[in-house]
Amino acid sequence: MNINKIDLNLLVYLDTLLRECNVTKAANQLSITQPAMSNGLKRLRNLLNDPLLVRTSEGMVPTERALELQPVIRGVLMTLEETLAPNRDFEPQSSKRVFRMMASDYAASTLAPRLLSKLHEEAPDTTLDILTPSDVTFHDVENGKVDMALNRFEKLPQSFHHKRIWKDSFSCLVKSDNPILNNFNLESYLHARHIWVSKTGFGVGVGMDPEDVQKLGWVDEALAHFGKHRNIATFTRNYHVAIHLAKEQNLIATLPSKAAKIYKDDPGLTILEPPFPIAPFELDMIWSPLLHRDVSHVWLRQKIAEVADELA
Repeated sequence: MNINKIDLNLLVYLDTLLRECNVTKAANQLSITQPAMSNGLKRLRNLLNDPLLVRTSEGMVPTERALELQPVIRGVLMTLEETLAPNRDFEPQSSKRVFRMMASDYAASTLAPRLLSKLHEEAPDTTLDILTPSDVTFHDVENGKVDMALNRFEKLPQSFHHKRIWKDSFSCLVKSDNPILNNFNLESYLHARHIWVSKTGFGVGVGMDPEDVQKLGWVDEALAHFGKHRNIATFTRNYHVAIHLAKEQNLIATLPSKAAKIYKDDPGLTILEPPFPIAPFELDMIWSPLLHRDVSHVWLRQKIAEVADELA
């Protein structure tokens, strides 16, 4: 195949088609008509001598050849975009840029207040749009629709850039007049009632099952190592809700220490070390290669790193 005879726009078409697996959505993504995208797919099929996308009962599915090509085409286009991107200086004092960040409730609670103060001081006309994990997909981050995502990630697409923000331990928050303070140990912890709080990853959350330890997360997995389990009275996905419930009821909230320390000066709450070991967890920041060299994005990542160092 002679590359000089290839319309390079077709590579963009192919990349978008393989990400969307839908001709109409791919056309909308590139702001072209559906017939134009259908014609592009036809030309690609002739060029590569492969159907590329096959219609099934579950929609359009990539062929084996298409799956082989996808990471190669994506890498080529990312390299081109990074190389050709204008290398302008970023002037934070005059910028009106909107930064869109997906942040778990934990990340937003601990990091966002200090970050907003820094932005107000150094880039007063910028705007920070904080989205929840339910608002965003990896696809949105990959396409640069969201500047970055801050969360705990078990598995990431290889194309993403990422940076470790910090490691955090766990603490217990209880009402300051909770009788458990007179004898706080593993036995009294297990006999108490608890608030479960967590929301990580992408996508819409689902209801929780108190018996499903594998889905309950760090605290309950740590207890399971001792053959123990706690009495969960309330499930919530919001750290501040958990903390307020602990303050109003004789409930224990076991949550990341940086979230607990937001309320360290509240006389109605007492922070305790858990009476059993819980492995620390890591907060990461990820972003698309499409934004890696964007000067405003580099600046924001530096500000987030500075805030993380201050809070650490």
